[in-house]
Amino acid sequence: MKKKLLIPPMLVDLVGNALSSMEGAKFVDLDACPSCGGPVSGHDLRAKRFAVLLEDGKERTIQVYVKRFYCLKCGALCYADAPFYPDTRLGSPIVDLCLVLSHQMPFNRVAQYLRAMGIVVDRGTIRNYASRDFGPIPATELFGIPLPLSLLNLATFILDSERRPVIGAEALAACGFPTAGRAALHGWRSSKERDQRYK
Repeated sequence: MKKKLLIPPMLVDLVGNALSSMEGAKFVDLDACPSCGGPVSGHDLRAKRFAVLLEDGKERTIQVYVKRFYCLKCGALCYADAPFYPDTRLGSPIVDLCLVLSHQMPFNRVAQYLRAMGIVVDRGTIRNYASRDFGPIPATELFGIPLPLSLLNLATFILDSERRPVIGAEALAACGFPTAGRAALHGWRSSKERDQRYK
């Protein structure tokens, strides 16, 4: 029988409330095309999965809405500034949490910790994120568990917002965006270092 991880209920509530509060948040701002710098025109609003939470034994998907734009210069479709790293399917605070924990434990253990916190991310996704270079992830310990500042800042922002709807620009600031340096896609880890994480 597996030993149940003991995560303080206060931490579970803090994380769950922060992520749940993002439900329905809209990200609709983009100054210029990220490819060519040209002017953009609104195209549509897309739902995007921010997190998957475990509530009373059932999975609940937290969705946000991200506006897409059409570049009037190069014709590219591009997204509004939003708290997502390129080519990821979960919000940046979740990715940050996966990375911070995977620096200290194997991927399957990270998945167990996340589940104990009420967050659903599979081992393969964690491994995928850990193999990429997202730049340094500022973190601190809370209740003996390393947590990214992006998640803690979001939780603090939610506590201060007095239950009003989350505004995209405020959520971006809480998550530490936009900061292009943190969203780098280059710098894959060596296969030897990646393989060590399987153990």
